[in-house]
Amino acid sequence: MQNMKVLISGASIAGPALAYWLDRYGCDVTVVEKAPALRTGGQAVDFKGVTHRTVLARMGILEEVRRRQTGGSDQVIVDANGRRLAVMPGEFTGGEIEIPRGDLAALLFERTAHTCEYVFGDSISSLIQTGDGVRVTFERAAPRTFDLVVGADGIHSNVRRLAFGPEEAYVRFLGHYYALAQIDAGEGGQMYNEPGRMVALGGPKAPSFFVFASEPLDYDRYDVEQQRRILLDAYRGGGWRIPEVLAKVAQAPDVYLDSISRVELDRYAEGRVVLLGDAAYGNTLGGFGTGLAVVGAYVLAGELAAARGDHRAGFAGYESAFRGYAKVARQGSAGPFLAPGTRARITMRNWVFKRRLLLRGMLRMTDRFATDIELKDY
Repeated sequence: MQNMKVLISGASIAGPALAYWLDRYGCDVTVVEKAPALRTGGQAVDFKGVTHRTVLARMGILEEVRRRQTGGSDQVIVDANGRRLAVMPGEFTGGEIEIPRGDLAALLFERTAHTCEYVFGDSISSLIQTGDGVRVTFERAAPRTFDLVVGADGIHSNVRRLAFGPEEAYVRFLGHYYALAQIDAGEGGQMYNEPGRMVALGGPKAPSFFVFASEPLDYDRYDVEQQRRILLDAYRGGGWRIPEVLAKVAQAPDVYLDSISRVELDRYAEGRVVLLGDAAYGNTLGGFGTGLAVVGAYVLAGELAAARGDHRAGFAGYESAFRGYAKVARQGSAGPFLAPGTRARITMRNWVFKRRLLLRGMLRMTDRFATDIELKDY
């Protein structure tokens, strides 16, 4: 793979993780990111089980990830009067190792920036595949040709749209939206539900975190003010501390809103273009996205190296080795669990956290999903 030119779209988690391995195997790696700089915000992400730990250790970052971990704190579920109803334990929300997404992104960037090319503030505008490469045009930079192109650009992947087809053919909306807002929510993690909507404040994932049921919404994902209005409208008339929270959201410097959706693909590659992470097997808030991204990067790079750069064999090996592991992302939806549609379902959800045996069973099941792969030593 010496000097093979690879373009990766996306500089969050999956992209830099893949850049790390491809650089070690001798590739000439370029990472393009639409954002003007490395994104340092976002909710906390987590790792769980021996498979995740092994990949982090082989990357040489396990101890640094542990050093930066947040520790995962309990979330107290309350009623409209602030009375405690149940506790969502930190081990359920934060896995074994929890780390702020921005810290993990910065750590991966630090490990790759000196040997890989990063281009911020730009995006791919077209992909033209030929027999020996991919001709890529950009919104700003001059056209270039690469041996391979990787879409590690999230559930709304631009690369997937260009190489596979329109998003609506591969992404299924699951009936809920989630939002994050940078507000001062005070100390301690509390979570409150009304039918079809949830708000969590000061919790382990973000200063304020919202999930609400909705029909599909038509909005600009890059228009913060439009997203702010949608969030405010979705929570008007709410009880508990919601009026106070909405007043803070109206003044928040940053609001992010997106759908809870699932990617459904029958293949990860199209010619010399391949998808990684949420672009290939995303399931919003499913609890496995970061682990799948990091392990997927390890497997994709390893299979390409094992195939000595033959992309057909490498992509086939990646698909064969990884599709079974990624099956956890093809089922379930976090929306109805976090924001049950009726008061009876809210009560049933809370009941789960009062039954230790049931909760331990759920944790054991997630551990099995996290380790359900034969991890090769490439």
